[in-house]
Amino acid sequence: MNAKTLDEKNVKGMSVKGVNVTTTRVASGAVNLHVVMYGDSKKTPVVLVHGYPDNNQVWKPVAERLAKKYFVIAYDVRGAGQSDVPSHVKDYRMELLAQDLAAVVDAVIPGRRFHMAAHDWGSIQSWESVTTDRLKPRIASYTSMSGPSLDHASHWIRARTFNLSPMAKAKVMKQLLSSWYIGFFQLPVLPKATWEAGFGKLWPTYLEKREGVVEHVPSPTQTEDGKHGVQLYRANFRNKLINPEPRHASCPVQLIVPTKDNYVSTQLFDDLPQWVPELYRRDINAGHWVLLSKPDLIASHIAEFVAGVEAGEMSGALQRARVRPQRQSLPLAGQLAVITGAGSGIGRATALKLAEEGADIVAVDINEESAARTVKLVEALGATAWHKVVDVGSAKAMESLSGWIEKDLGGATIVVNNAGIGMAGGVLDTSAADWEKLLKVNLWGVIHGSRLFARQMVNAQRTGHIVNVASAAAFGPNRKLAAYSTSKAAVYMLTECLRAELSDKGIGVTAVCPGFVATGIATSTVYAGMSEEEQRQKRAKADALYKRRNFSPDDVADAVFKAVQKNQGLALVGAEAWITRLLSRFAPGASRMIARIDITP
Repeated sequence: MNAKTLDEKNVKGMSVKGVNVTTTRVASGAVNLHVVMYGDSKKTPVVLVHGYPDNNQVWKPVAERLAKKYFVIAYDVRGAGQSDVPSHVKDYRMELLAQDLAAVVDAVIPGRRFHMAAHDWGSIQSWESVTTDRLKPRIASYTSMSGPSLDHASHWIRARTFNLSPMAKAKVMKQLLSSWYIGFFQLPVLPKATWEAGFGKLWPTYLEKREGVVEHVPSPTQTEDGKHGVQLYRANFRNKLINPEPRHASCPVQLIVPTKDNYVSTQLFDDLPQWVPELYRRDINAGHWVLLSKPDLIASHIAEFVAGVEAGEMSGALQRARVRPQRQSLPLAGQLAVITGAGSGIGRATALKLAEEGADIVAVDINEESAARTVKLVEALGATAWHKVVDVGSAKAMESLSGWIEKDLGGATIVVNNAGIGMAGGVLDTSAADWEKLLKVNLWGVIHGSRLFARQMVNAQRTGHIVNVASAAAFGPNRKLAAYSTSKAAVYMLTECLRAELSDKGIGVTAVCPGFVATGIATSTVYAGMSEEEQRQKRAKADALYKRRNFSPDDVADAVFKAVQKNQGLALVGAEAWITRLLSRFAPGASRMIARIDITP
């Protein structure tokens, strides 16, 4: 440490989990702040700022992980932990909080650039430093969690309050209801009395029941932190909401958004691109206190972002996470959709539909030329796209595909297992080789896609959606569609089982079951037990029949998009699908009678 700025006599040290931890006190005007430092001071510095009603200890699990690569600095904001408690509400004003941050970094890392991450109120107050001149030249990057700039939030509210749209006003009302506690904190006596009455002792139980944070050891100062931290809200909200300033950041900003946040609505960040030129957004399936519930994930995201800024080149995952304002208002903005069988038919139509709605696309197909053509069409819509040649029936090939998508693109949020082949013929006519060929694509391809990508979503705490394209044949037996109907019935049951399994993980699963769709599959259907000439004639008749039905892949693509948006378990597309489904449920005898009829052309 620089002896001129930090008195080494006042620095106390110890080692925790192999990480050197030191503490000191730093003066900021009349207030002394408690500062904790992790790791080697020669490494790149990362400053962590806590929220309410926490102190620096809330960052401890993340700080210990980050300290393996970085010099980590955390401190108790004024009124919290072991820092001094000012006497008056005015002593908690935003400009003084920014002054505290400056005092800490001037003392501990004088003159050095640093990266910053903040949570909850810590994030709210840190926006002040990120967007004002005092520390702007020294802040290399900022990771914000669950805490918008009050100025940005005020502009957001104003824009929607004065908007004539009822939907805009509904968004404001929703946010006000989510932020009920801010009004509560403005009340005299009651907020402090709540903490003094025993809420501090109940805090770990609250975190466990409400936030899923288990085995949390409360801070000895928890009650005091809750009482005094209320002043932060009283000192700043009224002025900021009445007189918001334009606040522009110049450093790269990573926005980590817990989608299950009970206190900060994700919609508050919709306008952030107008204030932050280089913005990266990562949504995670977690509650408000992600520092405690997901320390590995948070530490990983912060470390990856810091490394990218330091290297001058972001990882593939972060490049994908960068917000593009021109597409930000689209329903699927920021989503990555992986679509198998994307070279034609339903797959291509779905790729175009999801791209049109904001998603980026990975077009997977066995035919490279067709997949590449889909990519060009997608890119013409303004989306980013990649194509991959993959045999979906190969576990090794699908593992390679999913690994590349996770590592280089940051992982999929929408997966459409669409690849399939047609086959007609009875059980006795269909050879073992035919069965293996069809099940490899129609069933195993869906199993691989569902299993691998679902596992990645769960591990990365991502919300997402898996769509498995089955068929109306899943519900209707037929003497001449044994293998095909079996594969689609299996896909339907697989989907139902997976939907139940992932119901508490924030991942939706849908089975899409179309009727007769003019996709071109009719021209490649295998007719088991027939000569090549007989098959050719059958294919021509089937193709003509499908075209007369005039039901297009675009109709199925629309159903896929709707299913993703509404998290439908089953999407029936076309009259045939509805009739077959209803017969199977309410008139199984009739369904069995129809099964005796050869419906192939």
